[in-house]
Amino acid sequence: MVRADDWIRQAERDILHAKESINIEHYEWSVLAAQQGAEKAIKALYYEIGADPSGHSIFKFMKNLPKRIKVPEEIINAAKTLDKHYITSRYPNGFASGAPKDYYIEKDAKKAINYGEKILRFCKDSISSLRKETE
Repeated sequence: MVRADDWIRQAERDILHAKESINIEHYEWSVLAAQQGAEKAIKALYYEIGADPSGHSIFKFMKNLPKRIKVPEEIINAAKTLDKHYITSRYPNGFASGAPKDYYIEKDAKKAINYGEKILRFCKDSISSLRKETE
């Protein structure tokens, strides 16, 4: 599926943006970009299987994959963690007071990037395996 490739390309770009945001200490943006990269990667996998993904929960997408696509527990846990950043990294009302920039630190950004990269790799590998099945 060509659209899957487009979504993967953008997922890779989002992960790159996450890495670059660390350099300017925009950790909240880094975390969000990592989450967005992972979300786009899983949506690419859905497009590859002919589904039309709707929503933003990476965890939900992982849980609802066809049984033939085995999702390791490590990937499920990465999805759960990244889902927690979808709102809090963007909006001040995600916390009792202060802005997201007040709460996110470099360690959070690096962890999110690591998880985003793992999900991206899982999705790319799954797409590759699915394509080999149809050759």
